[in-house]
Amino acid sequence: MADQEEFVKSVEDGLRLSKRIYFGKDRAVAPPKQMTAMEKTAESYFPTSPMMYAVIENPASVDNPDIPSYQPHVHGRCDPPALIPLQMNGVSIAADCYFDTAFITVKGSWRLHCVMSCRSCDCRIAVPMGEQGSILGVEIELPRKSYSTKLVAEDDEKENKKLVKIEDGCFLKPHIFTLTIPEIDGGTYISVTIRWSQKLLYRDGQFTLSIPYSFPVYVTPVGKKISKKEKIQFNVNCGPRAEVSCKAISHPLKELDDEDEKLGWFYEADVLNWSSSDVVITYKISSPNYHGSVLLQSPQQHDTDQRKMFSCYLFPGALECRKVFRKEVIFVVDISGSMKGKPIDDSKQALSVALSKLDSQDLFNIIAFNNEEYLFSSSLEVATKEAIDNAIQWIDMNFIAGGSTNILNPMKQAIGMLSNAGESMPIIFLVTDGAVEDERQICEFVKSHLTQNRTMCPRLYTFGIGLFCNHYFLRTLAMMSRGHYDAAIDVESLQVRLERLFSRASSIILANIAFENLDGLEELEVYPSQIPDLSSEGPVVLSGRYQGVFPEMLKAKGILADMSNFSVELKGFKSKAIPLDKARVKQQIEILTAQAWFTQNKDLEQKIAKMSIQDAVISEYTRMALVETEKVKIIKPTTKRKVHSDDEKIEERLVQKTILLHYLGFGFGNLTATIENIPPGAIDIEDEAAEIIAKATSNCFGKLCGLCCCCSCCIRTCSTMNHQCAIALTQCLGALGCLGCFTCCQYCCFEDNK
Repeated sequence: MADQEEFVKSVEDGLRLSKRIYFGKDRAVAPPKQMTAMEKTAESYFPTSPMMYAVIENPASVDNPDIPSYQPHVHGRCDPPALIPLQMNGVSIAADCYFDTAFITVKGSWRLHCVMSCRSCDCRIAVPMGEQGSILGVEIELPRKSYSTKLVAEDDEKENKKLVKIEDGCFLKPHIFTLTIPEIDGGTYISVTIRWSQKLLYRDGQFTLSIPYSFPVYVTPVGKKISKKEKIQFNVNCGPRAEVSCKAISHPLKELDDEDEKLGWFYEADVLNWSSSDVVITYKISSPNYHGSVLLQSPQQHDTDQRKMFSCYLFPGALECRKVFRKEVIFVVDISGSMKGKPIDDSKQALSVALSKLDSQDLFNIIAFNNEEYLFSSSLEVATKEAIDNAIQWIDMNFIAGGSTNILNPMKQAIGMLSNAGESMPIIFLVTDGAVEDERQICEFVKSHLTQNRTMCPRLYTFGIGLFCNHYFLRTLAMMSRGHYDAAIDVESLQVRLERLFSRASSIILANIAFENLDGLEELEVYPSQIPDLSSEGPVVLSGRYQGVFPEMLKAKGILADMSNFSVELKGFKSKAIPLDKARVKQQIEILTAQAWFTQNKDLEQKIAKMSIQDAVISEYTRMALVETEKVKIIKPTTKRKVHSDDEKIEERLVQKTILLHYLGFGFGNLTATIENIPPGAIDIEDEAAEIIAKATSNCFGKLCGLCCCCSCCIRTCSTMNHQCAIALTQCLGALGCLGCFTCCQYCCFEDNK
């Protein structure tokens, strides 16, 4: 993750610098206002919509490219470089929703309005994404250049040696992707297309899509005559026979006519100011009971896997009185030294909320662990009000961060504590922020206990905090046990996401789901292979590949909360309206990556890399690259020599250069950081001592003098200086003066002696 504090400081400096820009005599035009103390927070400077910034190292280059202001020269440089938000001239956003996934395309036009026309600077794009957002691609169009992103295989050494490597293209926050475009001339208009995917939230039978679309006022172009066009389009396709009804829309969208199984809304207008709120749309798929279907599709010609595709979804329906399973819950929570502060405080709060929502017939226990284990009780306790109050008090007393991390022993205790009666749902919640050496051994242990003769095997709901834990280890545990995995890469989202995972596990209505009539298919592959339980908090969505003839009706069976058998028939449809390969590839890559980590299968890693490159989805085995395409004029002389150059031909050629960007994967855990108890979110890049001192000095000087050393800035700085600082500065300058006098005296004495 990029340095977030540095980004905030850079934007503050950029807004301060933008006051130098002269916009003419129009009194309606004013430079961006600095935020008041009440408004000013660190979060307020992070982008809440697609943004573009001018990266300013030399403040003297800041000016209106059309109307020079002839301001006093600015001495010094900005360290770190200032970021001036660029003005946006137009924006359009299109969202296509398939099941639980949305694909967003944003097209925007910005102008480098803050740099002289004779100067140039880098420009940085910042893309905030919604729930579990994943960047798919960025395209930039300039007058004589264009840029686009692509993915390349991480282990392709021959190809990667040819590429220019640069440490750019990274995540400012887990949901904010940034990319820097080099050397753009002042006054240039920049067209950008951004594509990403994100998840839809599901609650009470309704899907909600929230797209970051809240623009700050200072990106609105100055001047009354500048046209500002905004366009929003939203499409929903949940397969044939799905009755979709819109419940709430944040913007004035109009419903379009149904077209090819697709329901759409559209909005286009000239606006005075850009949107100040996110695009939020809520819709519902109407059905009183369990429902779903199977979509079938043939592969594309360019697909590396030529097996046929299918996608199956099963929704819980809208029945409010549906019975949930009685639970035996054990919370296994990491309290090692790295959890100190907000991680352990938010975990305690989320765990207290989860305990308060247990049913009176449920059983529970708590195991806190570091290098030792601390049990709330030696056996499972009935979730009475008294027991829950005692548990919350025990959490407050015993959840004290300290020690190292050992996951195997508490997992053995938790699995051994669960009964084998089969009348309730055994669930283990594992919450950790660290990686351990024996992760594959833990998976083997859990796998051996899942295969025992049980009516209901234990479900593992795993939750990772930060980037130092091995998220694919946690995903593997969840997949093999029909559980669920989630994570809070950003500690700020820990409590909300953890409570959401607790809520999902507490609302299971259909378990042990399996398909009966798929035996006739060849080369069948299902993602995930162990079908997770159906919860009222979200649908079950599966995908896969096969050869042969798919059955017309797919029969799914399972067990209800009263332990009775349940079955439902899902009809198969051939549909070209939903791109199944695109809609489900991220889920498949994540599942296959967990399998590749667990089995250490190199062939599987290569398969993942091919899928990642084909569908532009980031993986652990690929890296993003920026392709620069420039139009270059080449003069080709004719065969005959002549004095005049009229016979010379000028051709335009496209010259490409590929720049390898920063690694964007999660990785497979950081054992060193876990051993050293480095907290989640800490920057693991160590600066050299000299660099740290230099940065501290430059930052201190920058804060003291603003951004320059001109006369007005010096006078302003001295006027705000307190008495102690003024005395210290006077003494320092006096000492330097005495040193100068001493040098002069030495020189005079030397001359007299001569």
